[in-house]
Order: sequence, then C-alpha cells, then structure tokens
Amino acid sequence: MTAVQEPPRTGLPAGDPGFPQVDLALVQLAVEQAAHDDLSGVSEAELIDQIQQLESVQHFLAALQATRVRAFARLHVENGIAAGRTDPDRLQRGVVAQVGLACRVSPAEARRRVGTARDLHDGLDHVRGLFAAGELSALKVTAVVSACSDLDRAERAAVDVRLAGHDLTRLGIRRLQDLVRKFAAEVAPGKFRARVESARAERRVTLRPGPDAMTYLTAYLPVEQGVACLAALNKAFTEVSVNPAPLTRTRGQVMADTLVERLTGQVVATDVGVEVQVVVPVEALLDPDSPLPAEISGHGPVPVELLATGEGRKTLRRLITSDGVVIGGDSRQRTFTGLLARLVRARAGNRCTEPYCDAPVRHVDHIHRDADGGATELDNGRGVRVPQPRPRTSGLAGGPRAGRTGPHHHPDRTHLPGSRMTDVRTWRAAIPPAAWRRPRPLPTAGVLRPAHREGRLPGGGSREAVSWDRWISR
Repeated sequence: MTAVQEPPRTGLPAGDPGFPQVDLALVQLAVEQAAHDDLSGVSEAELIDQIQQLESVQHFLAALQATRVRAFARLHVENGIAAGRTDPDRLQRGVVAQVGLACRVSPAEARRRVGTARDLHDGLDHVRGLFAAGELSALKVTAVVSACSDLDRAERAAVDVRLAGHDLTRLGIRRLQDLVRKFAAEVAPGKFRARVESARAERRVTLRPGPDAMTYLTAYLPVEQGVACLAALNKAFTEVSVNPAPLTRTRGQVMADTLVERLTGQVVATDVGVEVQVVVPVEALLDPDSPLPAEISGHGPVPVELLATGEGRKTLRRLITSDGVVIGGDSRQRTFTGLLARLVRARAGNRCTEPYCDAPVRHVDHIHRDADGGATELDNGRGVRVPQPRPRTSGLAGGPRAGRTGPHHHPDRTHLPGSRMTDVRTWRAAIPPAAWRRPRPLPTAGVLRPAHREGRLPGGGSREAVSWDRWISR
C-alpha cells in the first residue's frame, strides 16, 4: 500500500550538507497556493502521498532554518567583535534574543536551537545530511545533538560514523537517543561516567500544572531509587487489594493516595492544609449567576464547586480582578515580597512574562529599574523565570522608545537595522495589552566555562581572537 512505502528521497543527497540559494518568498507563495487547492477529486493514495511529502518538506525547511541560525550567529559575533563588543555573555545574549524573537520561542528554546545549529556542523556530517534531505525531524536531530553534547569534534565524528550504519529514519526518538548514548559511551567512556555522576547530582522534585485542576509531581531520581519508589507504591496497592473490604479505588488512585499520605504524613490523602489563591472576576461577585470561572494562578480555571468542598484544610485567598488585572497592592521596599509579590505572580498567572516563555515564575522583578526611578509597586512588577541584572543596552542597534506606560506596558526590545522586526509595535498591534511582556537579558550563570568568565581561554589567547563557536557556548 502507499502508506507503507519507503519515504521518498527529497531535497539534497544525504552526504551534501549545503543548500542552494532559495527564494523563501516563492516557497511561502507555493505553500499558500497549495493551501487553497481543491481536494474534492483527490484519491486516498494521492492524499497520503502528499502528507508524506509535506512531512519531508517540513524537515527540510527546519534544516534550512538551522543553517540560517548558524550563519546569523557567526555574523553577529563577527560584527560584534569588529565593533569592539568582546564580552561573550553579551554576544550570546544578542544571538539568542534575536533568534528567540524571530522563531517566536522562549529564550531557553532559542538557546537550544542555536546550540543544535552549531553542533550539527561540528562532526555530525551524516546526521546533518539526513536532516538536509528531509529524512530526520528536528526533534530527532535535537535528541542526537543532546546525547553528544559533552563530546568534542573527533568524538562526535566517531559517533556519526557508527550511526551511518543504521537506518535512523525508522527509529523513534527514544530508541534513537538510546543508540546515540550507547555509541557515545563506547567512544568516550570517561565522559559517560562523568555525565552519569553529574546527572545524579541534579536530582530534584518539580511540580507542573496539569489539565482539569491537576498537577504533575515529578521526581528526577537515580534509576535504582526511582524503581524502588514505584515498587513500594505497587506493594501498597497489593496490601489494599487483599483487604476484605470492597476495593473502591483503581491501582493508580491507590498509588497516588499512598504517595501523598507518605510524603505529607497524613492519614488520608485529601486532608491537606494549603492556601489556594483564587482569582475571581469582579463581575462574578456582582452577579451570582455570572458564567465567568474562577482561576488558580498557574493552574488554570477550576469549578467553584470543587473549591467549595469541605475536604481538607484549604484556605482560600480571594484576589479580585477587573478586566483581567489584579487590583491593589503597593510597597515602599526595593524588593517584591509578601502579599505584593503574590499579587504580581497571580496577575501573571504564575507564568514567566518573557516573550514565548511558559516557565513558572521564580522571581518578581521591576519593569522599570529602581535605579531609573521605578517604584516597587504592583503596576511596576513582573514575574520572570530567573533573576537577571539588566544592562542599560543590549549591544544591538537602536534603543528603547518612549511611549505609553502602565501595568501592561514595557520598554520595547531593540532589533537589528534593516530587519522587518525593527519596530516591535507592529508585532504588538495584534496582541491584547494584557499579553504584552517585557524582555530581559538571558541568564548567563552556568552557560560559559569558568575559564571564559575569568577572561582566560583554554590554551591561552585573548577573547578577541576566539572563534564564534567558542563564543556561542553550549
């Protein structure tokens, strides 16, 4: 059948890592025309063939974008050095910030894309060729690059040679990543052991919002400890199932309840003592029959009936909003603490206010700096993922523009001259004011090796002579 045919070889041969000069406007025009095609007379076989071709084109375009990301990073660093900007942190922030805005992704995702585009040209020739031919997706390529992140160029090339003997196009992301890690362990066993030890040092527990008023409690543990935890929860279900009393809960429910009871020391899982910040629209207070839902900051809307149940020792802190803005809160301090910090977090929905970033708020910062006369009050507060001192300039052309102020207005980020992204106001014209977010420079802690931060380079030499791939750190 057509659906199980071999994927067509599209784009360039697997061994050719380059791209011809492409008029992207023509590519976009062709896609727009294809979107209006009449599909009424197309057969099933033709449709499945087109779906397969479009998937290959999607991978091809992702590879094409990666080459542009790498070229932009190189050019930005070269121009920065020529202009006397030799701080690697500042150059990296400039690259990542521009790529993030162009791709409409968070700073963390932009940093990953820049790193992937760089490492693909650092020993992974076979993988890059498959990517350019449209046979590997961006997710698979990112998985390969991530598994080789601690290897040098020669070690990556050795892994790439081993991968050439396997049909990578038929492997899922997890199997592909396991295969790459296996080869990486064979090529550099010492680095593999160091990587495992480093991962164990990063064990942690995190909480993420889930749908329907649920959450994901995740423990990042050494494998033997994780297996032991799951075995203990399975044993708890076995003990409950042999009880003469009727079994009214599923295995998953028993395991989840046991986890909560053992972590909190409670006898019953639902007997929790928490303070819940419930954001209530002022219209809902004036009209008992208002359909507007309440919302828990960072966890989305919840039914009022659920919050009104008598289970547990819940304390509900009601935050009144008008037009989506939390009302009230002020402080004379220079830092956001206490109720004022909680109000800022609630207004942001406990989400980072950086463009395209959905990470939980870890720090409450000023929109306008205290040094520039910014007050520590609700209208001048914003929630961000990581605290970061902001320089007066970003090292890019232009500067902040004066304009309107208010709880939803932030100074515009500057862009490269000649770019269609030069005026951020054209982007914000179609965005509601409540969605406006102020950018900030990216965190630099832990992204450059200590020798770089101290002004020294491995093997000696000055910062001005360093190549771009050392500036754009892993």
